[in-house]
Amino acid sequence: QVHLVESGGGLVQAGGSLRLSCTASLSGRTFNSYDVAWFRQAPGKEREFVAMTYKSGARTIGDGSKGRFTISRDNGKNTVYLQMNNLEPEDTAVYYCAASPFGSAFASRYNDWGQGTQVTVST
Repeated sequence: QVHLVESGGGLVQAGGSLRLSCTASLSGRTFNSYDVAWFRQAPGKEREFVAMTYKSGARTIGDGSKGRFTISRDNGKNTVYLQMNNLEPEDTAVYYCAASPFGSAFASRYNDWGQGTQVTVST
């Protein structure tokens, strides 16, 4: 099982940047055996895939985030980062990280989730 804690959210003006962190505490498995993804959920909307880093090192960015968001991981620190640039008001949401040994872009594939961090982008 893995315990995830997100940080780095906050209030930023449109066009600004934030870097979110997702740090894991684990028992049994090592962090580099997990795929880790970021999702977000705005009020009244379904949870949306944002980005994912595979245990192989490969990365996937969701269509709504390409060109603005990047994802990276530091296995030595058990941490995944989401760098968000040129933020738009439509990016306002609670951002969650999730981990699975066999992850995907579908939230249903994940059993381990963080508590979320709020990102608010003002006009």
